[in-house]
Parts: sequence; structure tokens; C-alpha cells
Amino acid sequence: MIDHFRMFAAYNSWANDRIYAAAEVLGEEGRRRQTGAAFGSLHGTLNHLLATDRIWMKRFMGKGDAPTTLDAVLFEDFEPLRAARVVEDRRLATWIDSLGTDDLAGVFTYTPISIPEPITQALSPCLAHLFNHQTHHRGQCHMILTTLGQPSVVLDLVYFLRSRAA
Repeated sequence: MIDHFRMFAAYNSWANDRIYAAAEVLGEEGRRRQTGAAFGSLHGTLNHLLATDRIWMKRFMGKGDAPTTLDAVLFEDFEPLRAARVVEDRRLATWIDSLGTDDLAGVFTYTPISIPEPITQALSPCLAHLFNHQTHHRGQCHMILTTLGQPSVVLDLVYFLRSRAA
């Protein structure tokens, strides 16, 4: 199971790099254009992804900075946002590398933002949720990019796996 999560951590970083590279081409105006997406713009969605990863990592690890809202704008400027994304992806991968079988089989307790009552859940499904959440919103980023005239960004897991094998 740990190899499964290591693969997803590597894929997550790879896919985020691809989204950010495509976002860079849009320029500031394009990234901030309101498109009707859940967090308004590409910039808002990228901030949401970083915010929620920080929230989950604080829950998992019991430490670290995390916003108190899901729509927090952690970085107004693109380059610091991109740099923070790289750091967060590395932090996630490093933490996963530190886990053992017993950790993955364990539970943890946290207090959700939306329901201020402690919840105890199994770690593995919540870690799977973190990666699924990233994929979900990267799909929205892809939609925003293509809506704004950018070429389709290949984000398929199988493509990532093929690129690693080459």
C-alpha cells in the first residue's frame, strides 16, 4: 500500500508541474479571469488546492501552517504560489516516505472546517481522498485552461507511468 501512495505523491507533483507550466502561459489576466469554476478562476483554484493540502497535512502530521477557510488566497502572485506548491508536494512525498504499514492501518482525529466537531477516521482512505481531491480540481484547472484557448494538458496517470518507465 505504501508504494501505491508513493506513486500518487510522485504523480501529484508531476501533474501539478504540468498544470502550473500551462498556467504560466496564460499570464496574470488569464489566470485571474472569472470562469464560473468553483473557486472563480484558475488562480483561485490553484490557491484552493494548496490551502486544502496544507489543511490535510496539518491534520495528518499535527503541525504546519493551515488556513481556516477553503477559499483562502494564500498567495496573490503566481510565482510564490508555484514555489509553495513545489514545497508542499515535496513535504507530502517526504511524509509518505516516513510512513509504515502500521501508520497506514491507523486512525487519526481531526476537526473539519465545515463541521467543528472532532472526527476519527482511518488514515489510508483520507490520504486517498487528498489525492482524489487534487485530481478533481486539476480537472477543473484543465477545463479553465482549455476554455481560455490553451492546448489540452495530458494528465493521465498512465501517461505519467509511461514517462517514468522511459
